[in-house]
Amino acid sequence: MTMTDTATSVTERTPTRKAVLMCRPEYFTVSYRINPWMHPEDPTSTATAVAQWETLYRTYLDLGFDVRLIDPIPGLPDMVYAANGGFVLDGIAYGASFTYPERQPEGPAYMSWFQANGFDVREPLEVNEGEGDFLLVGDVILAGTGFRSASHSHDELARIMGREVISLNLINPSFYHLDTAIAVLDDGRGSAPANIAYLPSAFDEASLQILRERYPDAIIVTEEDAAVLGLNSFSDGYNVVIASRAKDFERQLRERGYNPIGVDLSELLLGGGGVKCCTLELRS
Repeated sequence: MTMTDTATSVTERTPTRKAVLMCRPEYFTVSYRINPWMHPEDPTSTATAVAQWETLYRTYLDLGFDVRLIDPIPGLPDMVYAANGGFVLDGIAYGASFTYPERQPEGPAYMSWFQANGFDVREPLEVNEGEGDFLLVGDVILAGTGFRSASHSHDELARIMGREVISLNLINPSFYHLDTAIAVLDDGRGSAPANIAYLPSAFDEASLQILRERYPDAIIVTEEDAAVLGLNSFSDGYNVVIASRAKDFERQLRERGYNPIGVDLSELLLGGGGVKCCTLELRS
């Protein structure tokens, strides 16, 4: 073990209290196909989706998170994927404008919730899918494009938030949102420096060069763990809620001093979402 490995493995991890928004999947089903995970011809169970979601919800409550809920709307089966509903930072809520017509009504629904709950709502002019493609890592926002969010939304977000926005190009349709290909492990608010985990094959070479330079200590996940949306996880700086089947990712997290908590969201995976998809962080 090198000195760098030793230093990394004994880093003290400090949890930070999170505030998040979630949506119970009362109307979840797969009735259309807008990503490679969705197969409308295969049966889904709304009851199973709700039960699995409830486990995630209780996990967050047990961790001391401030969990707020938005009411699900009939006819919007993907509304459970709350992360796509916007991006919230410094009390400003940048609304979502969805690519596919099936999800477009979700944008106004989430913006109405933000407005009713005291956030400074900014209506988007550009197509974007919220925290699905925008990840705060330290002082910068990593922003995905290639499948859903338009690159012009990155400029719009930078103007609104007054933060540096770094564009990353996604190239694998199975990892169509940035939060399926990158997990934020430390957001820079705790005792440890900002850091991530990611799947190299999800990005083009220019984006990979950015990630390698900025995050030399990042965790590199296996294709197998990424295939169960293991990177679609949520961390408070110590506890990392992940897909229970992402075993090698779990191992790597433990070696770095994190506390991985596995949950089974296999039913919601049928719609192309996991832990992070169900979790929109509210940063006041």
